[in-house]
Amino acid sequence: MQQTRRSIVGFVLGLGLALAPAAMAAGGGALQASSTSLSDRGSLQNGAKLFFNYCSGCHSLKLMRYSRIAEDLGLTEDQVMQNLNFTGAKFGEQIPRTMNPDDGKAWFGNAAPDLSLVARAKAGGPDWIYTYLKTFYLDPSRPIGWNNTTFPNASMPNPLWELQGIQTAVFKTGPEGEPVFDRFELHQPGSMSPAEFDVVARDIANFLRYAAEPAALQRHAVGVWVILFLSLFTFLAWLLKQEYWKDVH
Repeated sequence: MQQTRRSIVGFVLGLGLALAPAAMAAGGGALQASSTSLSDRGSLQNGAKLFFNYCSGCHSLKLMRYSRIAEDLGLTEDQVMQNLNFTGAKFGEQIPRTMNPDDGKAWFGNAAPDLSLVARAKAGGPDWIYTYLKTFYLDPSRPIGWNNTTFPNASMPNPLWELQGIQTAVFKTGPEGEPVFDRFELHQPGSMSPAEFDVVARDIANFLRYAAEPAALQRHAVGVWVILFLSLFTFLAWLLKQEYWKDVH
């Protein structure tokens, strides 16, 4: 009886933990699938370029080093220092933000957070980042003029508005009179088509997924050899079993 009770409690706790990310995602709207892949080096390189050009002015990656990005993404020191380093930091140093934290607090109410672990901290990981980057809309009621359906009332303007364009949100009335998001309407076109901007959002999400756990690249590379080894070992074990049992039949 005691063991049965423990099993039931364990099942309920496990179910709660499994459903928690989905519930959190539902609170800010359904997340869109980003289709990120750590094996897509081109996507990671493009994501790095986009992050450093559009995000690193406010956000840091203090758990990453320029040299580690170069090694993992197949870039040279010159490529990284000329195209990704806008802070004056050395090649082997961690990645700070360009903006003074005090300025960020004065302009946006809070200093911009470090994004080293954002892909692991948010329920949905890269899908959350991908959806967040796509769901900014013009909101004159907000101090910064922007809002976001994935993270309502965030103190962050849309850094990619020139690429995506400016969209407004249309809300309908919910069952209890509350506003419920219905759809976006394009207010001003950007320099990219929606399909092209999807690639931008995906590649940034993919790069931040990598930044949150750089060792995953090595694990993926080693994993192929592990599977090959286990397959070979299984085949040899089967041959050995056949040899041992051939005289029994």
